[in-house]
Amino acid sequence: MYEKIKQHIRDIKDFPKPGIVFKDITPALADGQCLQQIVDIFYNRFKGAKIDKIAVIESRGFLLGAPLAYKLGCGIVLLRKPGKLPSEKIKEYYNLEYGSAALEVHSDSIKTGERVLIIDDLLATGGTTEAACKLIKRLKGNIIAMAFLIELSELSGSSKLSSYGDVVSFLKY
Repeated sequence: MYEKIKQHIRDIKDFPKPGIVFKDITPALADGQCLQQIVDIFYNRFKGAKIDKIAVIESRGFLLGAPLAYKLGCGIVLLRKPGKLPSEKIKEYYNLEYGSAALEVHSDSIKTGERVLIIDDLLATGGTTEAACKLIKRLKGNIIAMAFLIELSELSGSSKLSSYGDVVSFLKY
């Protein structure tokens, strides 16, 4: 089943900077059947997990998490780049494999004890997701798992995240 999805993921060399090979999921998202398979993979893994909120990381995480939240009947929490959220928010800085950045979340988006699933398209070094975990913990959410369509295994991001909960990735490169 994963083979069709893999066929729709293309490598873009030297993006966003020289030496990086970007895994582009946009062809997979553009194919209706492939997109359905991707959402169903996540759904089948988490349908019994009693998720209250899905925390989605900007921007491809939005595209995977929104249809999953709909299927699970849960809420969605946006983790965005600074300056994109209009209400009271908290911020967490982190390092990327090619620079540094920050994530923000609305301060009232997660209630104490809510069960939260973090979704993003790709796990590399784990810096972005670790920032997401720290934000959720600051809001007193309970991280159920972190789930990714793709994991770049050689960058060991899952080992950085294991203390926060289960790390689930469906395609490994």
